[in-house]
Amino acid sequence: MIEAVVFDIGETLVHDDRYWAAWADWLGVPRHTLSALIGAVVAQGRDNADALRLLRPGIDPPAEYAAREAAGRGEHLAETDLYPDVRPTLSALRARRIGVFVAGNQSARAAELLRALDLPADAIATSGEWGVSKPHRKFFDHVMALTGRAPHRTVYVGDYPAVDITPARAAGLRTAHIRRGPWGHLWADTPEAAAADWRIDSLTELTAITEITAP
Repeated sequence: MIEAVVFDIGETLVHDDRYWAAWADWLGVPRHTLSALIGAVVAQGRDNADALRLLRPGIDPPAEYAAREAAGRGEHLAETDLYPDVRPTLSALRARRIGVFVAGNQSARAAELLRALDLPADAIATSGEWGVSKPHRKFFDHVMALTGRAPHRTVYVGDYPAVDITPARAAGLRTAHIRRGPWGHLWADTPEAAAADWRIDSLTELTAITEITAP
């Protein structure tokens, strides 16, 4: 049986609205402008941080992030940032004794904020803590060490096929692509998304998926 489910973070568990709105406010540009640029770089398959570089050529995103934190305008996460199906799904999986883990491309600060929300998860980790990001294979090596389960008995859930589904499959994990957020919708009909073991519109569908026997 499936023994563990690992969740991506941005646009899988949490809305990215607040994150990008804070960046727009910090840079002094309309939120719609940054949102449109994010859409443009996503459509081109580029790093979403390129939207910041289009607004401020030569910007150093990590340095600017540190400046925001120093100014008291850093990252923030609240219960309202979670998608409504998050807590019910995580709780249902744990009730069935399925391991529940969170691991995505976020800062170390984001990991602290997620832990402060007291999610029903066995462990939470981010690329900022591990020093390696998706789609690098080492990220998924960390994922498997975190879960302590065999790859074929673990499902990785994410919205961005090229960053979540393809590398997770290459590492031997089973995968579920969730169709939400800009990446999830834009790339939903691509071969990368179609390669996922499951394609879902809500996290609640994972309860039934974990009843399937792994080969």
